Amino acid sequence: MSWNTNDYPASMKNLDGVVRKKAIDIGNALLDSNYPEDRAIPIAISQAKEWYKDASEKEVNSYKYQENPKKSDEHDDESNTDLLDNDVKVFFKEDEWKVQTQGAKRPDSTFSHKQDAIDRAKEIAQNKNSKVVRYTKEGKKQD
Repeated sequence: MSWNTNDYPASMKNLDGVVRKKAIDIGNALLDSNYPEDRAIPIAISQAKEWYKDASEKEVNSYKYQENPKKSDEHDDESNTDLLDNDVKVFFKEDEWKVQTQGAKRPDSTFSHKQDAIDRAKEIAQNKNSKVVRYTKEGKKQD
C-alpha cells in the first residue's frame, strides 16, 4: 500500500515535515520495488534522515516546495531487490571511505573517516538484517 502526506505509517508521524515527505517518497519507491512494508518503513525513515542531514539548505528548500508524493506516483524501477539481503561493505577508494551494498552499482555514501563509514554501514545493515564487511585501506578484508 502506497502512502501520501495525509496517509502514512504512524512511525513517520513525528518526523519533520520535509523529512516525512522524503520518507514517504522513498518508501513508495521501495514498495513499488516489492520491498515488504515492514522493511520499507525503517529503510525509508533512515534514508530520509540521512538525506536531510547531508542535503544543502537549497536542496531541502527545493524539495520542500515540490509537489507532495501521491499514492499513484510511479517510480523508476532501477532498484534491485536482490540487494535487499546483501552485506554492506566499507572500503577505501579514491582517497575516501565508501559504503556500498555488495552488488550495487554505486556507493550509498562516502566519508573522510573510516569510523563514520562504519557507523553508516551498520545503520544500513541493521535496516536490511545483513552484516558489515570491512576492508583496510590496502583492500584486505578485516575480521
